[in-house]
Amino acid sequence: MEKRRLSFLQIWNMSFGFLGIQMGFALQNANASRILQIFGADVHELSWFWIIAPLMGLIVQPIVGHYSDKTWGRFGRRKPYFLVGAILASIGLVLMPQADIFIAFLPTLWIGAGMLMIMDASFNIAMEPFRALVGDNLRTDQRTLGFSVQTALIGFGAVIGSWLPYVLTNWLGISNETSAGVVPTNLILSFIIGAVILIISILVTVLTTKEYSPEELASFEDEQMHSDTITKDGQEEKSSLLDIFDDFKKMPTTMRQLSWVQFFSWFGLFGMWVFATPAIAQHIYGLPHTDSSSTAYQDAGDWIGILFGVYNLVSAFYAFALPYIAKKIGRKRTHSISLIIGGLGLLSIYIMPDKNWLIVSMIGVGIAWASILAMPYAILAGSISPKKMGVYMGIFNFFIVLPQIINALIGGPLVKYAYGNQAIFALVMSGVSFLIAASLVYKVKDVDDVVQ
Repeated sequence: MEKRRLSFLQIWNMSFGFLGIQMGFALQNANASRILQIFGADVHELSWFWIIAPLMGLIVQPIVGHYSDKTWGRFGRRKPYFLVGAILASIGLVLMPQADIFIAFLPTLWIGAGMLMIMDASFNIAMEPFRALVGDNLRTDQRTLGFSVQTALIGFGAVIGSWLPYVLTNWLGISNETSAGVVPTNLILSFIIGAVILIISILVTVLTTKEYSPEELASFEDEQMHSDTITKDGQEEKSSLLDIFDDFKKMPTTMRQLSWVQFFSWFGLFGMWVFATPAIAQHIYGLPHTDSSSTAYQDAGDWIGILFGVYNLVSAFYAFALPYIAKKIGRKRTHSISLIIGGLGLLSIYIMPDKNWLIVSMIGVGIAWASILAMPYAILAGSISPKKMGVYMGIFNFFIVLPQIINALIGGPLVKYAYGNQAIFALVMSGVSFLIAASLVYKVKDVDDVVQ
């Protein structure tokens, strides 16, 4: 038997929850540094607070992947996890910019960091099963399209989340003014809207998507090609959470090769997310690195949201082109070229004369971002046993979070001591990291890449 071919609408609905997840994620990426600075964090401390994000991914995703592989009930296999993750993430979204209401219990900065931790843990609970769901439900010849549709929805959701604070202020007149220790109204309202849309989009996927039962999965040809969990007497091996460590040691060669590509890609992304606001506020707006409460700084922060929205909008449209480009020149070459364009985009920020020219830089970043979200997973899925799809997608996340943890530990000291508090050089380093990742793509073996 073979898996049924899904229509474009079915693939779209299956991944629609990513719209809300990425909207919340974009609100966090574009605004968490600004919020933490408002609560009292110094520029060189930002990466230390942001270490929460990759740590949550490191802990949560493999565990969720393992248990979602073993789950089957009236609500399905993957769906219960991303529904619970969405609910918890929504709570974090509502409370993070309003951490000052808890000031009687702990310092506001630590409450804000705690809400950031809740959001990241919850986003990871929701995100990992979505990746595995594509592997579960789609045939091999539809997986590139499936991950590309996810990338498009990620892009559209991120555009909404990134632009929302700017739109609320400049189109609807909601204030972005602030005082010491108080998050502006436009940010608070943006996070509340993001929480509502997150829940709605997840429900669309839950209510419209059918998952294959374990019996159905066992009957498919691509499932029968793998026998890594079957004993000599034909019985399925029992498994435990500790098997994650064994699975890590036995990861496919393709995953090992991709790990280095992922390392440098996500090292660069983390540096951009953490330091974009202070870097552009200093380098383009001419503000001192100690300024975080002025109206000019809030304007710079809102413009960062626009720029992040630009790269996500570009990624959303470029994602639709990725299957066709990959079909013509191969997935590896597609990914490498995209990373080169993104690296040059990040490097160009240093020489741009004003804020409007940064849109050109973000177009390049958007091309790389689309490929980072689709091509590695499309390459990886063909090398993984379907029985291990969830856990290996979770383990693959190690190579996303580890570079972020390393950047979180060294990024702040580099900015303070090596770059003289000039955060723009953190973005230059991110561009260099993208170029290194591009060169490493050619060492990867893509087991089912088809070039016409």
